[in-house]
Amino acid sequence: MSKQAARDAVACCAPIAARPLGPDQAAVIAPLFKALGDPIRLRLMSMIASVPEVCVCDLTPAFDLSGPTISHHLKVLREAGLVDADRRGTWVWYRVRPEALRQLGALLEITAAAGDGHPA
Repeated sequence: MSKQAARDAVACCAPIAARPLGPDQAAVIAPLFKALGDPIRLRLMSMIASVPEVCVCDLTPAFDLSGPTISHHLKVLREAGLVDADRRGTWVWYRVRPEALRQLGALLEITAAAGDGHPA
């Protein structure tokens, strides 16, 4: 797309996002998306987010993977700041970090003024 065509598109179409990300915001949010970029981690995240908290013993049977592999994926989600974990006896319980989901949600929120993205 030429620069002129890009300027024309900006002039005629309502924006989809509320505002562009700044460099600092992008640096904070990019690791969250990177952690969710793996299908296994995305599924794990959706399973954890669907309940207040969940034991790793309930997550592992949903996958045809070894326990250490699931633990690795959960560690990536923890290190990215998407989930918190507590050890209770021999099991680890996971829950979503609401602030991380709010950050992702705010970025993905489509402005009401955007409509369908087409000019009237």
